[in-house]
Amino acid sequence: MSEAEKTDVLLVGAGIMSATLSALLRLLEPSWSMTLVERLDGAAAESSDPWNNAGTGHSALCELNYTPARPDGSIDIAKAVSVNEQFQVSRQFWTYAVENGVIPDVRSFLNPIPHVSFVSGADNVQYLKKRYNALVTNPLFATMEFIDDSDEFARRLPLMAEKRDFSEPVGLNWTQDGTDVDFGSLSRQLIGFGAKQGMSTLFGHEVRNLSQNSDGSWAVKVVNRRTGLKRNFHAKFVFVGAGGGALPLLQKAGIKEAKGFGGFPVGGQWLRTGNSDLTARHQAKVYGLPPLGAPPMSVPHLDTRVINDKSWLLFGPFAGWSPKFLKQGKVTDLPFSVRPNNLVSMLGVGLTEMGLLKYLIGQLLLSESARVENLRDFAPSARDSDWELDIAGQRVQVIRKAKGKGGVLEFGTTVLAAADGSIAGLLGASPGASTAVPAMFDVMKRCFADRYPSWEPKLKEMVPSLGTQLSDEPKLFEEVWARGTEVLKLDKPASVVPASADGQNTAGTEHSPTAATV
Repeated sequence: MSEAEKTDVLLVGAGIMSATLSALLRLLEPSWSMTLVERLDGAAAESSDPWNNAGTGHSALCELNYTPARPDGSIDIAKAVSVNEQFQVSRQFWTYAVENGVIPDVRSFLNPIPHVSFVSGADNVQYLKKRYNALVTNPLFATMEFIDDSDEFARRLPLMAEKRDFSEPVGLNWTQDGTDVDFGSLSRQLIGFGAKQGMSTLFGHEVRNLSQNSDGSWAVKVVNRRTGLKRNFHAKFVFVGAGGGALPLLQKAGIKEAKGFGGFPVGGQWLRTGNSDLTARHQAKVYGLPPLGAPPMSVPHLDTRVINDKSWLLFGPFAGWSPKFLKQGKVTDLPFSVRPNNLVSMLGVGLTEMGLLKYLIGQLLLSESARVENLRDFAPSARDSDWELDIAGQRVQVIRKAKGKGGVLEFGTTVLAAADGSIAGLLGASPGASTAVPAMFDVMKRCFADRYPSWEPKLKEMVPSLGTQLSDEPKLFEEVWARGTEVLKLDKPASVVPASADGQNTAGTEHSPTAATV
């Protein structure tokens, strides 16, 4: 066994969370030693890969599950405002990062794409009108439009209008200034910045164990997956940003904050096309209402995606299931995550989430033609031959203890941090990547409480709205929004080329792990 190598910060996983934290800490503490360990051969090859996530830039502009109707029919917008506020923090940091050379190629990860909510049926249109009225008075949603005219619908969404029977009312909440985010490209650029500033990056290496030393630091055992060579690290601070792999590592660390937590893996599948005739006639991210019994992360949407400067359409997600916690994980991930301290929580969820179980079984039984039939709710003219099935990433939903229920399934993002601040990790999924910056601010505030006050002036430079709610400060919102729009080139149309002449199978090599190497 090699002698222990010392590092101030050790980051596990090369996705958007570790990438963001590495860039923030490098800007704040350039003298700190940092080491990033990734089990795959490239960065952002799991959930942060653009083919594995929704890429929406979740800002609650179009996601209807963030604006539920109350029993009295009014609309609760609290969750939508909260998610949008978090996205604004990320957007401000990206602006700073582009201005200061941290992110060299903004257009490779960020493109302007309208965000649209879509419903059909008189009752749903009425709901959408109420949603619009509730949101549009908030400065963060002031540019939203309500559309229920079939001619205007057809002008803006020609692919969705083709062969549609407009005898059934339709409605749209349209926000022109939405974004498409390639979190894979963003992660690679942020990690590349850290590497140029001296961060050590170990790809193809896996963390096998963590244990705390008597001085509060962490002994981390790492293995080269290709050669079997073992390395030991002593790290003052460890961040576990390993997506679905975070829970097992936090369990191995033995921190009491992870006790009682479990994870439930849910896979995803997309219908995908690069047919230039179709992509040219649909330039928007359009979200609908979730099917009965579906989890919030399964809200159907027909998305324009810009990946490697090429335009694609993705429809889904359709749920899949595997006991793996990572797309390239092990079938033993779920059973090995069951511990005495989380058994009751996991059994409780198993007994109470029968609707989810029924939904998953129904999804697994869908044929490819049945998936295209679901797509026809959005694009009635869809042909089976234009679309192919693509397997997305694994999501591990958080299972948490709950009094009287055993456990509850949560569809959000949870930061776990040890009381002494020496280790932290992130669990959960949506809105996930879009809120990476505020999530990492939370990690820094909790884990570096003694240093955080001295960082605040620099953080305020990165994020001018830090500590305030932009929805309460419309003038400040206008300022940071205008600056961000200009710096991030969101005032210019997306520059893309058709994916291919026939739209078939041209992306096969673009999302392999090795293609993502820093």
